[in-house]
Amino acid sequence: MTLPSAPSPGALLAAAPPVSASEAARVAVSTVIFTLRRRAEDDCAAVVLPLVRRTRDPYEGLWALPGGWLDASEGLDAAASRTLAETTGLSPSYLEQLYAFGDVDRSPSRVVSIVYWALLRSAEVDAQVAVHAAAKDAPENVAWFDAAALPGLAFDHNQIVEYALWRLRNKAGYSRIAHGLLADEFTLAELREVYESILGRRLDPANFRRQAESSGTLIPTENFRTGSHRPARLFRYNQDVELADRGPLVRPIERKTSFDSRNT
Repeated sequence: MTLPSAPSPGALLAAAPPVSASEAARVAVSTVIFTLRRRAEDDCAAVVLPLVRRTRDPYEGLWALPGGWLDASEGLDAAASRTLAETTGLSPSYLEQLYAFGDVDRSPSRVVSIVYWALLRSAEVDAQVAVHAAAKDAPENVAWFDAAALPGLAFDHNQIVEYALWRLRNKAGYSRIAHGLLADEFTLAELREVYESILGRRLDPANFRRQAESSGTLIPTENFRTGSHRPARLFRYNQDVELADRGPLVRPIERKTSFDSRNT
């Protein structure tokens, strides 16, 4: 008995029903960028992100995540980098793919969004914003919002931000995710403040210090932060310690490259 041969991929494609232009799904790329800024009302650090005000329908006038359409001639990573730079002027050294959002009713037209995310230190944000301000080419309609107090956003972008925050909080327990929001050297109080901002709750200083110092992920330096209080020792991350997942972070040696598409 002779078994029928399997159809070739080309034959399967040829047999697929034609799709009209109105039925075809389009692919968009959006990015969630988190950094820390101090709230004016209480001087506490908060996780914030940039949003772009839409200037056309649908959802004209509402805020949305920075992004744009995927060009036929570019890959997803390149599209994420390009659309973020065009809409916000920001250029993180590393972007990680977060998730694909494709509910049928998420947009008036059929759109699948590939969402990336990244962490930027506040000093990096300020430096990149200053460059565009000096060149007088800063993107318009961009503002920073507290991630925990967002207005109603366009499309399903509130849901996307909530998912990104969930991933951020989840990774805080087993990765060096906080490194993406800290300077290369930091005090334990500064590290604790980052974790408090991510988790949205206060942490006991003594317990946090004990856990941080025994984790093996920190290396004490000979430098101290001076000020009105007792000088505080500065620490840095031990890059030789491999964790299960470092999230949307880049090792210091990788900061020399403009873009790294590896997802680890």
